[in-house]
Amino acid sequence: MKLPIIAYGDPVLKKVCTPIDENYPDLKQLISNMFETMYHAHGVGLAAPQIGLPIRLFIVDTGADEDDKNPFKKVFINAQIIEETGEPWAFNEGCLSIPDIREDVMRKPNVLIRYYDENWELHEETITGMPARVVQHEYDHIEGKLFTDTLSLLRKRMLKSKLDAISKGNVKADYKMRFPHQNKRR
Repeated sequence: MKLPIIAYGDPVLKKVCTPIDENYPDLKQLISNMFETMYHAHGVGLAAPQIGLPIRLFIVDTGADEDDKNPFKKVFINAQIIEETGEPWAFNEGCLSIPDIREDVMRKPNVLIRYYDENWELHEETITGMPARVVQHEYDHIEGKLFTDTLSLLRKRMLKSKLDAISKGNVKADYKMRFPHQNKRR
């Protein structure tokens, strides 16, 4: 089932999320719904706060690399970033909760992360390159941070009217959204 994506301005996007356990209600179905929602919106990652749930869960599917190898599709439950290493690099990021805004964000290329997968197996691994960037972006969501939080004060001021418009529902998206300052769903 495709779920509405929570738009910029909703308080759930600024909450530090709480851990869950293996008895979380209908977890497998929730994960399935999140993948369906993410694919429908043409995203590469989706965090639970983006569908209104303040829990430590996110999914990632960056697809295969340039050589059509190394598909990266994972579920991250109760993730904890242990270390980020390497020389930071800029990349133009976007977010399903903030449609029509893309900005350069600096992130380190390597991340050591500990998490449970959908089968409650514990993993600790280093992720590199584009998958690391997507993991860091989604991890920020479960920590109550958005990519716009990394921007300079001047850039945030320049985007303020666009961000306000998004929170009021004055934006077009190809997927269903829920806006904090509008009762109707789109």
